[in-house]
Amino acid sequence: MTSSSSSASSSSYSSSKPWIYDVFLSFRGEDTHKNFTDHLYFALKDAGINTFRDDNGLRRGEDISTELLQAIQKSRISVIVFSRNYANSRWCLEELVKIMECRRSCRQLVFPIFYDVDPSDVRKQTGSFAEAFAGHEEMFVLQTDKGKVLHDIFKSF
Repeated sequence: MTSSSSSASSSSYSSSKPWIYDVFLSFRGEDTHKNFTDHLYFALKDAGINTFRDDNGLRRGEDISTELLQAIQKSRISVIVFSRNYANSRWCLEELVKIMECRRSCRQLVFPIFYDVDPSDVRKQTGSFAEAFAGHEEMFVLQTDKGKVLHDIFKSF
């Protein structure tokens, strides 16, 4: 996992809030990592914005790490890069649930970016998002309370 280092003085949030990161980037690596997300990450870093992104990724069968969930919680802002395959990833969806929890409980700012996906596909769960949810429903993720939470979350974008 990689994050840029910036001094506490470069962040307007560091002195008054318990944030470690200014920005947490949530993205589907195979969709955007080597192009859009890299450009965004380095632009933020070059501007002195302390940004967290998971460079290691999660391998199939692994649970989302406690460290990753803590990075979300310790970030002032979350930027979600919704791409065609974002909702196919159980880990991206778990990140999203945690981000929205932090939005409510910690007043974290959340900014969605729609990368090669129509915002209405995310909001209405159509197109690739409908297909992803259908696949998850066959498994187990959306059969729990998290499933209802996720359906409600997407409608907020």
